[in-house]
Amino acid sequence: MLRTIHPLAGGVAFLTILIFWTSTVYSELFGTYATVVTVKSMILNGLFVLIPAMAIVGATGMSIGRRRKDDPAIAKKKRMPFIAANGLLVLVPAAIYLSTKANADAFDTSFYTVQVIELIAGATNLTLMGLNIRDGRAINARRRMAAGK
Repeated sequence: MLRTIHPLAGGVAFLTILIFWTSTVYSELFGTYATVVTVKSMILNGLFVLIPAMAIVGATGMSIGRRRKDDPAIAKKKRMPFIAANGLLVLVPAAIYLSTKANADAFDTSFYTVQVIELIAGATNLTLMGLNIRDGRAINARRRMAAGK
């Protein structure tokens, strides 16, 4: 069951961050201020999907991989604290701040500074999560080959 829930929750988390990131870039480059306000509000609401998905991925990953000592599993274990810290300490506060500023029509230097930080942190998490997906697939491939499937 965990081997089904883990990749599903990971996919939801990855796609949610990807949608947040691309929506932000698109709205900033091609949208109006009203579009940016809408996107920032939707991202804040989307945290109610992202945070539980990330918690499920972390919990199921720790359960599945607690005894694993192979290189891909160790790499995933090393990345996860950074992904979680980046999300909780940078991305969530940035989403709250940017939504508040956008809804107040305060598109000033601090808004755009935090926006750049958020985009960098989001791209970093997408990259690290992509590496974890790659390593998870490698682990599954090895497990299937060992089982003779």
